[in-house]
Amino acid sequence: MRIISGKYKGRLIPVRKNFPSRPTTDFAKESLFNIINNYFNFQDITVLDLFAGTGSISYEFASRGARVDLIDHDYRSIQFIKSTINTLKLSNIRPYKADFFKIINKIDTQYDIIFADPPYQLPALSSIPDLIFERELLKPGGWFILEHPGNYSFGQHSRFKEVRKYGSVNFTIFILE
Repeated sequence: MRIISGKYKGRLIPVRKNFPSRPTTDFAKESLFNIINNYFNFQDITVLDLFAGTGSISYEFASRGARVDLIDHDYRSIQFIKSTINTLKLSNIRPYKADFFKIINKIDTQYDIIFADPPYQLPALSSIPDLIFERELLKPGGWFILEHPGNYSFGQHSRFKEVRKYGSVNFTIFILE
């Protein structure tokens, strides 16, 4: 896994083959961040990374100057992320070990961007956009980006902006106007 751009551009972060999550591909990540870059100034935004896994998306945002909170329920993932944060000396990422579905009602911050990459087989995956908007976790003009497999379609959602497909990776972008 590597960081695509920003202060840590090109930095490789080794991930064990038996790691409990799959990082977003470099191609998909680079394409997504090219889109985000056209709408946001990274230095001025706050980001929530849900189901953070390896922390790959958080490192991209932090490398570009964003302040990032990340959540993952897996102890090994959080330990890996904390180790990477220490190695890179990232002061703009705060990791939290928690189950998103249990902690969502306790989140009292609004974010410019929320990114979620839940396990593709998660039964409640389709409910995540509604939970984000019901809890009013986005600032006005904010984006919620959901990474998901191709068998999901959110085009009828009232906050749907667009979907981008990169191989087997799908990003649906929702917006709070």
